[in-house]
Amino acid sequence: MTDKVYIFDTTLRDGEQSAGVGFTIEDKLEVARALGRMNVDIIEAGFPISSPGDLAAVSLIAREVKGPVIAGLARAANPDIDACWEAVRNAETPRIHVFISSSEIHMAHQLRKNREDVIEMARASVARAKKYVSDVEFSPMDATRSDPEFVYQIVQAAIEEGATTVNIPDTVGYAIPRDFEEFIRNIRKNVPDIDKARISVHCHNDLGMAVANSLAGVKIGGARQVECTINGLGERAGNTSLEEVVMAVRTRRDHFGLELGIDTSQIVAASRLVSQTTGFVVQPNKAVVGANAFAHASGIHQDGVLKARDTYEIMRAEDVGAPWNPLVLGKHSGRHAVLKRCNDLGLNVETTELVDVYRALMAIADDRKVIEDADVVAVVTALRAQAATGAA
Repeated sequence: MTDKVYIFDTTLRDGEQSAGVGFTIEDKLEVARALGRMNVDIIEAGFPISSPGDLAAVSLIAREVKGPVIAGLARAANPDIDACWEAVRNAETPRIHVFISSSEIHMAHQLRKNREDVIEMARASVARAKKYVSDVEFSPMDATRSDPEFVYQIVQAAIEEGATTVNIPDTVGYAIPRDFEEFIRNIRKNVPDIDKARISVHCHNDLGMAVANSLAGVKIGGARQVECTINGLGERAGNTSLEEVVMAVRTRRDHFGLELGIDTSQIVAASRLVSQTTGFVVQPNKAVVGANAFAHASGIHQDGVLKARDTYEIMRAEDVGAPWNPLVLGKHSGRHAVLKRCNDLGLNVETTELVDVYRALMAIADDRKVIEDADVVAVVTALRAQAATGAA
């Protein structure tokens, strides 16, 4: 019997906190519609109290995008929660996501509150949000640098006031997978009413472990919601990458034993839209959505893939909505790949021609990073013209 991991996309909220990113209202709606087509479970559409424009954008998404839960973020303060309700009230399924810091460093320097004050603020804010919506999420910010016993207390308090999701943020990317999964497991053990809420994880990528930490929290810790962004967009080094989590769970279903509601064929389209909208180029070797994610330049790999794709591909380009065009010709390519490219271009190269075509292409390969289709056509055409002249 399998169960489901819920995908909470925060591209439009946490992703927008990337330095240099600023979505317009129209941008936000377009991205939200793409997320809706992908069938994400929850869209965190923004932080309504932050600006009139963000409140308007979240309100528009709440009215226009059907299917996913539409969430807004609010600090543990009445004006934030009221603004959040104003923004999400017309959603098909609205959620208010309340947060407050729980680490000693945040409480001392940002909030300037003691533990008792913070728990009371958490209680009051969840209770206020609960008056507006049945679906309330609570996050103890900087949880992974907090005293675990205090996290247990504040999470229990939030659940007692009606929180239906409790999210555990690794706000500054401090965690490592083994410690993080143990942290999540201990929340399940030490929070008396944890069965009344879904556990979520929200990991940042400062040490490059956001995806690993999220998957550890899901697989071993038992979390059933992952907060993530398209292309791993987010403040500092970014957030957990949606496409990587989704394809890990899907590709390794044997390991995770979990189901997803995501239409993975929409992933590349959403990635490109976010890249175009933000101006943030996706690195070629980015997992799942990078230009080289399904490309092969080694002759050995090319030969294997042409004979059987699963020799070097653990997932299909088509599964994420990318065209399958795996052969990148260059100095490491083999004859099998060169023959395939020639025939794909309609050149119908015979076996007897292949040796000369291959040698000619390799002779120019050292001067170029990639052999383009025009190079292949030019070489074959020149060799055939030479052969015709010699025959005459």
